[in-house]
Amino acid sequence: MTRLKVEKAQAFELVCDEIASDKSISHRCAMFSLLSDRPSVVRNYLRAEDTLNTLEIVKKLGATVEEDDGAMTIIPPVKLQEPDDVLDCGNSGTAMRLFCGFLSSLPGHFVLTGDKYLRRRPMKRVTVPLTQIGAKIDGREEGNLAPLCIRGHELRAFNYESPIASAQVKSAMILAALRADGVSTYKEPELSRDHTERMLRGMGANIESWDVITVEPMRGPLQPLDITVPADPSSAFFFAVAAAIVPGSRVVIKNVTLNPTRIEAYEVLKRMGARVELVEKENRYEPIGDIVVTYNGRLKGVKVDERIAWLIDELPALSIAMATAEGTSEVANAEELRVKESDRIACVVEGLRRCGIVCREKPDGYFVEGGEIQSATIDSCGDHRIAMSFAIAGLVAQMEVEDIDCIETSFPNFLEILSKITEVRTWK
Repeated sequence: MTRLKVEKAQAFELVCDEIASDKSISHRCAMFSLLSDRPSVVRNYLRAEDTLNTLEIVKKLGATVEEDDGAMTIIPPVKLQEPDDVLDCGNSGTAMRLFCGFLSSLPGHFVLTGDKYLRRRPMKRVTVPLTQIGAKIDGREEGNLAPLCIRGHELRAFNYESPIASAQVKSAMILAALRADGVSTYKEPELSRDHTERMLRGMGANIESWDVITVEPMRGPLQPLDITVPADPSSAFFFAVAAAIVPGSRVVIKNVTLNPTRIEAYEVLKRMGARVELVEKENRYEPIGDIVVTYNGRLKGVKVDERIAWLIDELPALSIAMATAEGTSEVANAEELRVKESDRIACVVEGLRRCGIVCREKPDGYFVEGGEIQSATIDSCGDHRIAMSFAIAGLVAQMEVEDIDCIETSFPNFLEILSKITEVRTWK
């Protein structure tokens, strides 16, 4: 188990042009390339454990991957093949849930598994609606826990209203709908992140998105991808928080997706008083540009209870900003945090209390009374976002974080960038 020590930082200026590539888009690039009959070209694919596991699954399904000068060419097989081994999703709930929808209609037998943390995460949110339209999926606790066994089967068209706003559930159902026997519709309580719809439309899929998403089955292979994966705004947000809480600091985050469903956390940081500027540069599959965050005085407390699906991954880092803010902040309607890589509500509250911050846990979120973060030793709970969030807290008070190996799953060069701001040390 690797431990991390982060020293308190002074004012800094940082240009981030090495932020990890977007994890969500990278997963989808690998998977969606199998929907075409021609090679897809993907530049700037994320080289992290989770996304590399997804790429290995794509290979086991018959694809060939060629590398050339930073560009990756994914050549789909003439016919997707039944793998002779289990498909390991590592720590990625995105991969497991999306592959459930993708594989459910394919002929063959498939077994999806992952690490000890992923095997604890609930999967009924996708396995139940999929089995209702004809999918044959089984697993521990009646299909709720991995390993999951899938026997490909013909799927029926559906009209599904999801009880939760989840990009993973939505994406799994859209992928199933592409091979269903008729037109399908999907509705969610509020719009969740929409990379799947944007990318599949760009590949020629007939998908309409209004209050209800309508998906027509594919009439043939889709067009191949030709995409440069932008930087991940969720990863970049750790350094946005850093600039917002360290007096005199400024960060420029380069070439990040500005998709409105991905930058809500920056809007919250702006509401708290930080200076946040968005500079759009291009817009093909996704709007892409720069984000500039500048310290603008002590932050103010904020209530976060809307568009939770748009910032669910950033809430741990946002809790660090809340801990330094003036007044009380509240997170509500965020039950989804309970079933991430860890119970992020419990882990955030426990970590903040260790830092001397008064906070209160509730079923769907927490209250945080802003104050002065104290030096502490934090358990990451095996969760990369918890580990990185409390590493950022170390910039205002020396911090030790236990079990940081999980950072490799999503942001391999996080510590390298952090070391440009302050002194960091790791040891076993």
